[in-house]
Amino acid sequence: MARSTETFSKKEKEKARLKKSKEKKERAEDRKANAGKGKSLEDMMAYIDENGNITSTPPDPSRKIKVNVEDIQIAVAKQLDLPHDTVRNGVVSFFNEAKGYGFIRDLQTEESIFVHINALTEPLKENNMVTFETEQGQKGLSAIKVKKK
Repeated sequence: MARSTETFSKKEKEKARLKKSKEKKERAEDRKANAGKGKSLEDMMAYIDENGNITSTPPDPSRKIKVNVEDIQIAVAKQLDLPHDTVRNGVVSFFNEAKGYGFIRDLQTEESIFVHINALTEPLKENNMVTFETEQGQKGLSAIKVKKK
């Protein structure tokens, strides 16, 4: 008697493939049966209410809000330029001596300002109170002439 060339795992793989194929055909038939062809335009329409939420009902015209075109801002409001040559006070929030840079939190504006080790007059550590001046760097403000208080 000859041995069968089909092993148990081959039979299981074939069963799984046939089952997957059958499920795929059933899903396709279900989609065809439940297809929404022939829906009216009104059924497909979506509306936006006064709060910007999508709804299926038309908005109430009495709740319409008038918007003045001049009040719409497309760009970010221009920031006031602070004089960069004045002495400012701050706290060192981060400083890495190995990499040679850190950040100072300005006490007045609460902004974080980059500081490089070359701009220091004396060594710094985190949480030191400092005075400094600023200049415009490549990527924003940079602290210069940094001194401990």
